[in-house]
Amino acid sequence: MCLILFAWRCHPGYRLILAANRDEYFERPTAPLAFWPDQPEILAGRDLQAGGTWFGLTRDCRFAAVTNYRDPATFTATALSRGRLPVDYLRSGLAPRQFCTASEQQWPKYNGFNLLVGDGDSLVYASNRCPEQALEVTPGIHGLSNHLLDTPWPKVTRGTAALGRLLDDRAAIEPDDLFSLLEDSRQPPDDDLPETGINLEWERLLATIMISGRDYGTRSSLALIMHDDGSVSCTERTFSHSPAGPRESGRMRFDLDCRRR
Repeated sequence: MCLILFAWRCHPGYRLILAANRDEYFERPTAPLAFWPDQPEILAGRDLQAGGTWFGLTRDCRFAAVTNYRDPATFTATALSRGRLPVDYLRSGLAPRQFCTASEQQWPKYNGFNLLVGDGDSLVYASNRCPEQALEVTPGIHGLSNHLLDTPWPKVTRGTAALGRLLDDRAAIEPDDLFSLLEDSRQPPDDDLPETGINLEWERLLATIMISGRDYGTRSSLALIMHDDGSVSCTERTFSHSPAGPRESGRMRFDLDCRRR
């Protein structure tokens, strides 16, 4: 994931409302959202190059998402794939904070990452670039991109503001409401861009919520809606890209019942 916007325990009737875009090179092989044949409890897209995922959910509604922390000066080509982290959590059976405590000794082996792990009752944010490596997420609207949680990059502040307006306007939230937020391709002014160690051309490309470049862009969008009664919907849109911009190429929706929790 490169942008995750979410409302945690702050809208009547919902535990979690999450909207996210995954940005990646178009040539990187990817499988769409599905239950994995070799790990049938896991519902996730799959990075077919490294084998991990950017977001995953289990049948009992444990969930995890990861973003890269953009810091090219410290990038190591031999580091472990960050896509392993969500899979490790989903397979672990541990509570969110327990997982972070058990795994944090391995985090220096990864390039910079942000990790969200939750089970519907608790949600923990962790990063190997944050002094407090694991923090309980407070109820409210939050945004996460390629820096620390709630860092006010233009796409984060624009996205969280749009999510807040949506929640103010609607009692019931549908996946298409969230997908509309994720289609925003407005370019912020150069003066508002972060300085992350990449050139200005790339800072501009990565600054929009929906990205469409020549070789790199938004490959998929995800809408996760978790109700207080334990019912969950998880919907993914995938995109193809051309000079005319991104076009939806597929859509998958899965509905889960976690009321046994």
